[in-house]
Amino acid sequence: MKSYTVTMSEIHPGTTQPAPLQNPSEQQAYDVNQGKQLFTQYNCSGCHFNGGGGIGPPLMDAQWIYGSNPENIYSTIVEGRPNGMPSFRAKIPDSQIWQLVAYVRSMSGQLRKDVAPARSDDMNAHRSEQRIKQETPKQSTPGEIH
Repeated sequence: MKSYTVTMSEIHPGTTQPAPLQNPSEQQAYDVNQGKQLFTQYNCSGCHFNGGGGIGPPLMDAQWIYGSNPENIYSTIVEGRPNGMPSFRAKIPDSQIWQLVAYVRSMSGQLRKDVAPARSDDMNAHRSEQRIKQETPKQSTPGEIH
């Protein structure tokens, strides 16, 4: 009778999952703001409607189809998803993907408030308060039109 040697693997079913990846961009307000700009520049808004959902799922709610951890969002951007999310593998630099991940997580309040992106002045109908020339308001009487 022949004897066989069995090699056992270090992989075992049911073992604990590795800790979620830490996205360094989530600690930097600059990176989150860059992610916000990239979200518009790469036309993510075209499907996700500024995070409110539309053709693509909403990004401001608590229900995430593929997970809300940084590695889940990263994978979604790189690999794409069925029914519409394209793969951006080799089309977007890795650093920009992590900035997008940070911004997407900020939309649903998953980041600290001190790194959350600033408001969207480009969405306002008037110039940013920082760009308006200083003027003294004029006093008018009720009903007077200027």
